[in-house]
Amino acid sequence: MTIWYIIDLAGTSVFAISGALSALSKKIYHDLVALFFVGFLTAVGGGTVRDVIMGAYPISWIRDPAYLIVILLSVLVAVAGRTWWRGAFRRPLVFFDTIGLGLFTILGMQKALHSGVNGWAAIVLGIITALFGGVIRDTFVNDLPLILDRQLYVTPCLTGALLYQLNASLGLDPTLNVIVSAGLITLFRLMAIRKDWTLPRIEN
Repeated sequence: MTIWYIIDLAGTSVFAISGALSALSKKIYHDLVALFFVGFLTAVGGGTVRDVIMGAYPISWIRDPAYLIVILLSVLVAVAGRTWWRGAFRRPLVFFDTIGLGLFTILGMQKALHSGVNGWAAIVLGIITALFGGVIRDTFVNDLPLILDRQLYVTPCLTGALLYQLNASLGLDPTLNVIVSAGLITLFRLMAIRKDWTLPRIEN
């Protein structure tokens, strides 16, 4: 068990929680099985799309049952603590989504680079890893995908991915590079929400 594996499971957990919280926020009937599948799709959707594009088989959650166990436990935590989440964080869905965004962008890049793809493709695949689970989640629960939100969403991922590449070229310790780059994505996204940062719109 490596630090990267643990971080990957941590990212899987926070995205599973965000998926379950998203489903719970809907004023419709939901059961544990439905919540598990929303959490599952959120947690593994982006990584699955990335691995299919790269032809990396078998896909990690198919090969390793730990991912499904982590997702199930995370959904149970989200359900059991749903009242606490609302009290602890004003917008818990955004909080967990943002943490997952930072972790999965960088971990997705790492996996792509280790598979031998070029640096620019690795950036795109890292962003796909981070975004597509959320897109699937939002589509599944009939929300506007956050990727289309007016506040910056893709831009923080791109910024952190570029920083990761720069730090790697400068020989920064890989673990520290993950922490710094994922931290930048998370902080950038949270600040964009708080300060209502946007890019100029292109009008029709």
